[in-house]
Amino acid sequence: MNRLPALRRAAVREWGPLFTAVRQRLAARGVRALALTLTAVVLTAVIQVTQNQAWGYRPVQNLGAVRAEDPLALALLRTPLSLFVPALDLPVWGALAQILLVFGVAEVCLGRWRTLAVAYGATLAGTLYARVGVALGPGTFPGLPASDAQVVDTGPSAAVVGLAVYVCHQRRAWFTGALVVLAMVVEVLVKDNLAGREHLAAIAAVLVVCGVREWLGLRRGSRNPGPVVRACGPAEVGPGPGRRR
Repeated sequence: MNRLPALRRAAVREWGPLFTAVRQRLAARGVRALALTLTAVVLTAVIQVTQNQAWGYRPVQNLGAVRAEDPLALALLRTPLSLFVPALDLPVWGALAQILLVFGVAEVCLGRWRTLAVAYGATLAGTLYARVGVALGPGTFPGLPASDAQVVDTGPSAAVVGLAVYVCHQRRAWFTGALVVLAMVVEVLVKDNLAGREHLAAIAAVLVVCGVREWLGLRRGSRNPGPVVRACGPAEVGPGPGRRR
């Protein structure tokens, strides 16, 4: 029983600032604070329904499916839409729930455009890694077999993982962020495939961005130090009664 207060304090330290930020933002703006998130959920659902139709599979593939074998320019054109193309072999409800939760928290904490930028950057990191991995070949750890060049990229999952890590860093939820990273590492160890490797690439890219932000913050702090408060010694005390001026 003595552990419950300690666990509660740990939970408050870990998620308290994040929960407070989300609650205040939603209270202030309501559903408008989730405009990007709701759009992403609806778009992902529509694309899932479309690509499962006989008439819709090919258009979705032509517009939003990215493979390492594609020309780079074509892949870059398809990458923005690929954020919302769920995997055909996985339940779409899981993807929609992840987008609603992670995109929603990120949009509230980071703002709409930064959320979109981090999501796109994480997805792009996974897409570019696939090309590098196939070029390196399976002989090295980052390398991938040639067959992976024909596999469609991860869709929204790399963006979700990248946003989760970024928000955890921004809100100093270190334990949660470490759990996300550990889960992705375990995923690769248990089932080493292109999707798991792209998740790790997305995490690596986001961690680099977070590291740069920390470094820039430290530099700004060193250039603009706060006012120095010094204790007054005897020599700095003003003349009192009876003292010569």
